[in-house]
Parts: sequence; structure tokens; C-alpha cells
Amino acid sequence: MGELHHISATEALRAFRTRQLSPVELTEAVIARAERTEPVVNALGHRFFDEALRQAERAERRYAGEDGPPRPLEGLPTVVKEDEPVAGQPWTQGSLNHRDLVATHTSVYARRLIDAGAIVHARSTASEFATAAFTHSALWGVTRNPWNPDVSPGGSSGGSAAALAAGSTVLASGSDTAGSIRVPASFTGVVGFKPPHGRVPVDPPFHLDGYVHSGVLARTVADAALLQNVVAGPHAGDVGSLRPRYVLPDPAGRGDGLEGVRIGLSEDLGDWAVDPEVRRNTRRFAERLRAAGATVEEVELHVPRAQVMRAAAIHFHHGFAGAVAAEGRRPGARLTPYAKAFVRWAATASAGATVLDGLAIESDLHAPVGALFERFDALVCPTAATRGLVAGEDYVDHGPEVDGERLGHYLESLLALPFNIMNRCPVLAVPSGFARNGVPTGVQIVGRPFDDATPFRIGSAVEQQQDWPEVALPRTTAQPGATGAPA
Repeated sequence: MGELHHISATEALRAFRTRQLSPVELTEAVIARAERTEPVVNALGHRFFDEALRQAERAERRYAGEDGPPRPLEGLPTVVKEDEPVAGQPWTQGSLNHRDLVATHTSVYARRLIDAGAIVHARSTASEFATAAFTHSALWGVTRNPWNPDVSPGGSSGGSAAALAAGSTVLASGSDTAGSIRVPASFTGVVGFKPPHGRVPVDPPFHLDGYVHSGVLARTVADAALLQNVVAGPHAGDVGSLRPRYVLPDPAGRGDGLEGVRIGLSEDLGDWAVDPEVRRNTRRFAERLRAAGATVEEVELHVPRAQVMRAAAIHFHHGFAGAVAAEGRRPGARLTPYAKAFVRWAATASAGATVLDGLAIESDLHAPVGALFERFDALVCPTAATRGLVAGEDYVDHGPEVDGERLGHYLESLLALPFNIMNRCPVLAVPSGFARNGVPTGVQIVGRPFDDATPFRIGSAVEQQQDWPEVALPRTTAQPGATGAPA
């Protein structure tokens, strides 16, 4: 099994069923790991360790044939991102505005986890109101990457991803509006899945926002599939949720490699600055695909960066950013600089455009990708263009430097964003290697609209064993306010 706190969910379930491992033993190991790593990583905002151990004891009785049969996630320690409400638990959303708010309802997503037997031992940190691709806040401080604490784990689901990489959870929830599942997965070497919009129910009013997705994070492709099959499926409270319920097959079940699978490869979507090390690891990932039997062809796909940024600004200005702006108008409101900057950027970059103007740009962006799927079963491209974002940096009015280009906004370093616009495409983010600064890099496996199974099949076929970081207690060198790219 290796180190118990890094056991996969599927392996843990097998060990539970054969009584080789107890849910109590696993929960104790995860809690002990969290207590050791949290002084550095800072991925867990709220902790429920005592209650988690009581739940683990009840799970153990189920595996012993008492109190009913084991459920699909029975006994698995799982962190839930703090943007999901759970009745009776704090619902801060990473904001000082809501530091004392307690949720009065439980989201469908969280309810499905709990009803499946997951042990919610903690809530993971996120950027304020999930407005940033990094994870720090005035409420929780800086969440750091276990592989290199000077670097952010990404965001907004950075706490979930960092906890997985650190070993302080077995499974994790996430949400993705501009790459917020896939970017943290890339920077921490874990697996993240952005399902097609509607596959997983979302709480109103954002259930009607096409950019918004609830999804999953895990350490293996099989674990991500396990969790996705629990949270997916229609719900009466989300009129956009897809029917009938879709169940992913076992991603490794075919066992026949990738023969006959046609994959388009783009290192930069035709118009995005990409770090040379990210490009190198993307090419190496393509070689693994070819070795598994896939036909991989480099494609001349052009997804204009400026148009993606323009469409996103219009979309956010007329929705999500407006909600954040309203939070800033609350009496005594104390928003982070990056949340204020998000509102300002969306208003300025949309420059008076209407919703219809944005939809017209989005249609133009869809066209070449739609044409590509007439020839290919999937598209592979980097998830993030950079080797990481500096931990604690707000990136107000500037982005990182990537391949010699100083970007105007950090979103320009995320090749994840176009696929929130192309929101019917399922996207699985998987590791592709490491940069010289010790930070993982990743690729996205983008499937045809609503073809969830193919990205999982591809990811499973080329998955490699990960050596997880032994998080020490180092002195970090990067300070909030630093503007350079991670070394």
C-alpha cells in the first residue's frame, strides 16, 4: 500500500472489504498527516476530526456486517471545498464578510457525498468567493503547494488539490468556473475532472451559468471516476441537470490500450504563451499516448487568447462578477485586493458589451474545436502555461511572465479557461511531468461534447505512478507581493 495517507480510494475500499484495513486506521493516518503538514500547506480551513473518527467507527461496523451494507464511499476521508454549503457547518466562502455564517442547507453535491458514506473530516480552503486561480485569503492566509511551498497550488480549488498531494485527504470536491479544478490539479500533480455543464447538479442561481461546473479531484484516474459516479446525475432542483444519469465505465476496464483512438495535440492552442518546460512535458505525454497505441497528430488549432479573455470578461461582468461586486457593497465589507480586481477587470474588459456580444464571440471560439472533433476523439493540450504562480501574490493588474512575455492578466496563463466557454466538453486534467522548480505540470484531455468516458479511458491508459512529496517544514522564500515567476 505504501504510505497509508497516500493510499488510493479504490485500493482503500478493497482493503476495507477484505478487512485488511479499517476506516478508523485510515482516518487516523490522514488526520496525523494533516496535523504534520498543515503548518506549511494550510489547505484545511475547518476541521472536524473528532466527528470524523466517530464516522469511521460507524463505517467499520458496516464493513463488519452491522448497521447496513457499506455505501460507495464508505469510510473514505474526503475534504469538501468551502464554497459548498453543508447545513450546520461554517460557510465562509473564503471571505471575512461571512466568517460567522453557518449554512442552513446542504447542497445536492455535498449531500450525495455524505449519503455515499464519505467522511467529511475537513473543508478545504479556496480563494475569496472562488474568484482567483490561486488560493489565499484574508480569512485563511496563504495555501501553499506541497511540492514547493513558494508556489501556489492554484485555485480556486487549491486547498482540495494541496490536501490530496500532501496526503491529508483521500478524495476532494472542487468547482470550476475558469479552470478552478484543472489548474490546481496541474500544479499539484493530481487528477481533476470538469464534467460537461449539467452533468453534476449545481445550487441556484449559478446552476444556470454555463461556465460553472461542480467536479472532482483525486490522486488517480480511477478514484476520480469513482467520485464522479457518486455526484453525477439529475436533480429536480437544477433544471439544467442532464437526464438520464450517466455512469462512467471502469476507465481501466477495457484493457486494450488506445488502439484506434485518434487524438489531436496542441502545445499552445495556437495563440498562448507557454513555458518551454510545459511544452516539453506535453510532448512527452504525447509519446506515452503513442506508446499506448493511440494515433496522435499535432493540429493547427487557433483559439485566440484575446477573444477568450474578452468573452470571459463579458460573461463574468454580467453575472459572477456582479455578485462579487454586491458583496463589496455590504456594510463593513472587506474584500481582498484580487476580488476587487476581478470585478474591475470584468467591467473594464467587457467595455459595455452585451450578453449577446459575448455569445457571438463564444460561437466563433467553438467553431474550430467543433471541427476538430469531426476528425479526432479527443484533444490534448497543456492545462496551465506556467510553472506555477507565486504563493501569496495577488496578481492585481498584471500576470506572470511566461516564455519571456509579461502577461496582462494571470488568466492568460491558463489554457483551462477556453473549456469553460466550451462547457459541454468533458475535460480530465492529469499530470504530465515536473518542471525544474519541482512543481508538477499537467495536460487536459478534452473530450467531444458529453463523451465523458473517452478522456477517462485515455488518462487511465497512460497513468504513471506518482511519488508523493514528503512535506517538510522549510523556510519559504517568496513573499506576498512578489511579482516574478516561480524559479
